[in-house]
Amino acid sequence: MTPQAQLVIIIWLPIVFYFFRKFPPREAVIVSFIGGLLFLPQRAGFNLPLIPDYRGMVATCYGILIAIAVYDFKRFSSFKPGWIDLPMLIWCISPFLSSMTNGLGAYDGLNESITQTVTWGFPYLLGRLYLNSLDGLKELAINIIKGGLIYVPLVLYEGRMSPQLHNIIYGYYAHSSGIKQAVRLGGYRPMVFMIHGLMLGMWMMVVALIGFWLWRAGTVKKIWGMSMNWLTPLLIFSFIWCRSTGAYGYFIYALIIFFTAKWVKTSFPLLLLMFLICYYLFVAANGNFAGEEIVAWIADNLSPERAQSLEFRFDNEEILIEHARKQMLFGWGGWGRNRVFGENWQGDIIDTTTTDSLWIIAFGVNGMVGLTSITLTLLLPAASFCWLRYPARTWLNPQVAPAAACAVVLTLYMLDCVLNNMFNPLFPLMSGGLSGLVMKKPEKVRAKIPKLRVAKRQLVQHR
Repeated sequence: MTPQAQLVIIIWLPIVFYFFRKFPPREAVIVSFIGGLLFLPQRAGFNLPLIPDYRGMVATCYGILIAIAVYDFKRFSSFKPGWIDLPMLIWCISPFLSSMTNGLGAYDGLNESITQTVTWGFPYLLGRLYLNSLDGLKELAINIIKGGLIYVPLVLYEGRMSPQLHNIIYGYYAHSSGIKQAVRLGGYRPMVFMIHGLMLGMWMMVVALIGFWLWRAGTVKKIWGMSMNWLTPLLIFSFIWCRSTGAYGYFIYALIIFFTAKWVKTSFPLLLLMFLICYYLFVAANGNFAGEEIVAWIADNLSPERAQSLEFRFDNEEILIEHARKQMLFGWGGWGRNRVFGENWQGDIIDTTTTDSLWIIAFGVNGMVGLTSITLTLLLPAASFCWLRYPARTWLNPQVAPAAACAVVLTLYMLDCVLNNMFNPLFPLMSGGLSGLVMKKPEKVRAKIPKLRVAKRQLVQHR
C-alpha cells in the first residue's frame, strides 16, 4: 500500500458525495459503484474497529449508504423484504451459525456475519432499492457499457505492454503474483485496476454481452454520440483481447441462450444451465462426482495443460469435500478450519490443499446452509425473471432486453463461482435489482414494431 493509494481511498468519499449532488440518486449510485469497481486501488485502505475495513468496494458501499442517508433518506422506507430476499439473509447470517456450532464464540460469529453483510448484502440492498425496475436495470446496463468503453484503451494497452497500470498509478501490483500469471496466448492477459486477469475477463465479457444484446434489441442506438453499430464490435474485440479462455466459453453459451430465446422463444438453455450447476454442486458436495472422464476428454481433444490444471483442481476439491462433509450443515467456520493441513519433510505443519472456487470455500466454511443460500442468491432472481415474470419471447423487447442480459450474466457468474473465486460486487448488485423486479407484477412493455410495418406506416403518413 502506497501514499497515493491511500489518498485515493480518502478522497473517494467526497467524490461519491459529489456524484449525489450532480446526478439523480439512482444514477449516482450506479456511477459511484461502477467507478469504484473500475478505478479504486486493490489491497489498500484503512482498518476500522468492529466493522469491515474501509477499502475497495466496501469503501464504495459505505460512501453510497452515507450519501443516501444524507440526500435520499426516504428511499430506505421503500424497501419491503420478501421471500426472494431469504437466501441473501441466510447467506449473511450463516457465518454466525458456523462460529457458534464450532465453538468459536458469538463475537467471532458476529464479526464474520457483519463482514459478509457488508461485502455481499450491501450491494444487494442497493440493487433492491434502486434497480428494481426495467428502467433501473436499463440504466445499470448502459452504464456498464460506458464503463467498458472507458476500459477499452486500457485493456488494449496492457494486452500489448503487460499489466502495469496499477503499478504505474498506485506503485504496486494489484495481485501478489505480479504479472507471472498474465502471459497468455502469445501476449499478456490485462488486469488494469482489478485484482486479477480473470476478474477483468469476466467484466469485459459482461460488457461485450450486454452491449451486443442491447444493440441487437435496439435498446441503445448511440452512446456518447457514437453508434453502437461500431461500438459493439469494438467491445467484443476488447473482450477477446483479454485472453480469458473461460470467459470465451461463457460468451458463446450466452449467445446460444439469446438466439434460442429469439428464434425458438424459450429460455430452456438458461434453465438447463441453472439445473446443471445445481446438479453438479449437489453431486460434488455429497462426494459422488468423478471427473476422470472429463479430464481425459479435455486432454485428448482440447489441451493437456488444461486437463492437468483441471485434474489438480478436482484432486484438491475431493480432499476439501471429504473434510467439509465432517461439518456438513454449517461448515467449519473461519480461521482456515475448512482447509486440510499436514506435515512437510521437515516436520512443519503446512496447508496441503488449494481452494480455487467460491463454491468449495462456501461449503467448507459455512456448510450446506451457506452453499445453498449463495447459490439461490445468484440463481433464484434469474430463474424467477424468466420463469415467472418475463418469458423468453419478451427478451428482444427494447425495455426488457437489459434485464434479460442481467439475468443471463448473473447465471454465468454462478457458473464461474463453480470454477473460480473472483468476487465481483456487481453481481450481488444485479441480483438485488432482479429480485426487486420479480417481486412486482410484470411491467407493461411496448410491443416492438417490425421494421417492415414501420416503413409501411411512414409511407402512409407521407402520402
